[in-house]
Amino acid sequence: MGFVKTDSLAEVLAHPEGNRILAELIPGIINAPMAQQLAWMPVGNVVMVSPTVRDDSDVLERLWSRLGALSDSAASAPAEAGYVDVDPNYEASTVPIASATLSAPSTVGLRGRVEITLDGPSHGNPFTDVELTATVTGGGRSRTVGGFYDGDGIWRIRFLADSPGEWTFATSSNARSLDGHTGAVTCTEEPASRGPVAVADTHHFRYADGTRYLPIGTTAYAWTHQTDELEEATLATLANSPFNKVRMCVFPKAYLFNANEPELYPFEGSLDEGWDFTRFDPEYFQKLERRIEQLAELGIEADLILFHAYDRWGFSKMGAAGDDRFVSYVVRRLAAHPSVWWSLANEYDLLPWKSIEDWERIATVVTSNDPVGHLLSIHNCFGFYDYSRPWITHCSVQRVDVYKTAENTDAWRNEWHKPIVIDECAYEGDIDQGWGNITGQEMVRRFWEGAVRGGYVGHGETYLNDREELWWSKGGALVGSSPDRIRFLAEITADAPDGVLDPLPSDWDVPWAGVSGAYYLLYLGFGQARYRNIVLPPGQEYVVDVIDTWNMTIERLDGTVEGFFQVPLPGRQFMAIRVTAV
Repeated sequence: MGFVKTDSLAEVLAHPEGNRILAELIPGIINAPMAQQLAWMPVGNVVMVSPTVRDDSDVLERLWSRLGALSDSAASAPAEAGYVDVDPNYEASTVPIASATLSAPSTVGLRGRVEITLDGPSHGNPFTDVELTATVTGGGRSRTVGGFYDGDGIWRIRFLADSPGEWTFATSSNARSLDGHTGAVTCTEEPASRGPVAVADTHHFRYADGTRYLPIGTTAYAWTHQTDELEEATLATLANSPFNKVRMCVFPKAYLFNANEPELYPFEGSLDEGWDFTRFDPEYFQKLERRIEQLAELGIEADLILFHAYDRWGFSKMGAAGDDRFVSYVVRRLAAHPSVWWSLANEYDLLPWKSIEDWERIATVVTSNDPVGHLLSIHNCFGFYDYSRPWITHCSVQRVDVYKTAENTDAWRNEWHKPIVIDECAYEGDIDQGWGNITGQEMVRRFWEGAVRGGYVGHGETYLNDREELWWSKGGALVGSSPDRIRFLAEITADAPDGVLDPLPSDWDVPWAGVSGAYYLLYLGFGQARYRNIVLPPGQEYVVDVIDTWNMTIERLDGTVEGFFQVPLPGRQFMAIRVTAV
């Protein structure tokens, strides 16, 4: 059996004849500096990096024909850990029911996390041998909440108390000592948090307490897989930034400027000897959880990416059973945190070994284990996922063109009827990749274009440094010019009616947002006009502000206007006009 497109580049390079075929047919790719960084990717994806190869059907035909004819290849998939049934005899019949030591709080604040801890058994493989759930009743309904093993004989069940009053619980387990526990917790009216963020008004968001939430996102994929010193520096940077959402990976990442090994891994085992996908390392998830809590203390949502293709460890190829076990464990562990969002994948279409049916199954695992119903989406590289799927709460979008993405926001709103979150519009930076070398001005322009068209654009930064600590992946420090201007935009947006922007009928060259008759915001973008003529229905007086989105100034014009009027402008790019009814 020869090689196929889903085999990794590393596997083909390790085969002497496969290596020679690649060197002959696609030398510009395998001899490039990126080759080692991309070695873990499917060879079918790697060859598409080069347009000259991608568009040469003759080369591609010869490549797949010759690779497919090789013998003794390393093309076999890694062994999958299959589904494991719980052990009905995990504890002997002599073990008393509900004999594990239980602790739980007597009270909790509104929208606070309740944690039930059981000091119980640890023999065998607790991650697969035991199932633990609780029936939780409160707020006029009952729900089933899954428990998880946290190592050293500690079992936990968590839920979010989202209404005042008494909340009761009753455990169920095949482990006799964990089964049959009951108890009650009183939820007070004193808020413990604003609660989880949810979709509001079709295209926007609010916290559970009704407070408007404007996602001002940034990306730091692998920041929780660095040293404690660097991670603390990331938190300090975020504390002084405008960002209230961070896209971040649960698994570590391997890619350009990401060659370091993490200190902890999610499973028992090693890169050399292989991983036991049936045994989690609780310390890994305890650290992740601690960082999520620290983000929450800063008012920052953790947008958790469950799977990605930038993986030299095999965590993206665990098979259906391994995937389901991992997702179930993560969601059961973290769903009671109010500040969590779920993203099934970063660039789902770079994982060709997972089908649409796989993603739909994984989505079901998430929703069935998340009684809170956190925000849930999936992120594209090339083609969009079907965002009309009922489990998708919002559209998590990557750029669709080198130059133009945010400009499509209003069209996507009309197509999907869900919030549009452009999580990756490209990154402010200076690396040699087109997705990572736009200017701060261009980043801010894209934010404004997306905002005035009724969506939410995300930030990222990829400036080179000798330490290879690029914010977009490892975190650390922000050095770019866009964050302060993004904060300014957030303040402008928050001052709009109801704290959001919705698109209005616009001019062919200038998008408008606001509320007809009350508030208008026009963004002039690249234009550098000396004036702008505006026509509104007569009979209403307005005040006019000229906004310099780059220099962060607002100039109120003298007097009031109505009907047809002309707004003088400074002849600079990146200006906006705000018209507010008196």
